Amino acid sequence: MVQRGRRTTRVSGDERQEAILVAAESLLTTKPLDEISIEELATGAGISRPTFYFYFSSKDDVLLALLDRVIGEVERRVGALPRDFAAAPADAWRESIGVFVEVFSDHRAVSAAAVAARLRNPEVHALWSKAMASWVDYSTEVIVAERARGAAPTGPLDLDARELAIALNLMNERALTAAFNGDSPAIDPGGILDVLAAVWLRAIYVTDTPS
Repeated sequence: MVQRGRRTTRVSGDERQEAILVAAESLLTTKPLDEISIEELATGAGISRPTFYFYFSSKDDVLLALLDRVIGEVERRVGALPRDFAAAPADAWRESIGVFVEVFSDHRAVSAAAVAARLRNPEVHALWSKAMASWVDYSTEVIVAERARGAAPTGPLDLDARELAIALNLMNERALTAAFNGDSPAIDPGGILDVLAAVWLRAIYVTDTPS
């Protein structure tokens, strides 16, 4: 009778790629991308250095894959946000801004690495811009709707809705980056949603208690 040896569990390519991404996001919480070596990524993923290069050509490629995931989450969550703010505009804006805060917070290491890399990497810059465009498009759509129903004035400067949305979203981006990177000055991360929501409401409605 021939004894059969125990079958070795094979690790699929998708699992190896996932392991690299998990290792990278974990390492990014402790050090910047430039200080992470390919050896660390491979070791963290439980693979060899040559195997790493089968899936990614560089550390920047790993960052792009991580950022692409974050953007996918942004787009899914923006798609699920309310468009009708008539019932409770303050609560609706807080929920919407909260999504922005949560995505940055949940993936703060990836966000920080992307902010640092986008100035030198056109692909990272393009992906980051795509994420910001999703927020700006959504915000503009709601501001236009709120003005159309008479709830939000155009304001003394007659600001274009899209330009206002761009300014507010860029404020969010910088405030969150500073808060989660430990910059100084920076808003306390625990209270940043309150601050951002108040600024948005006053900028859009000229009050923090819109009807």
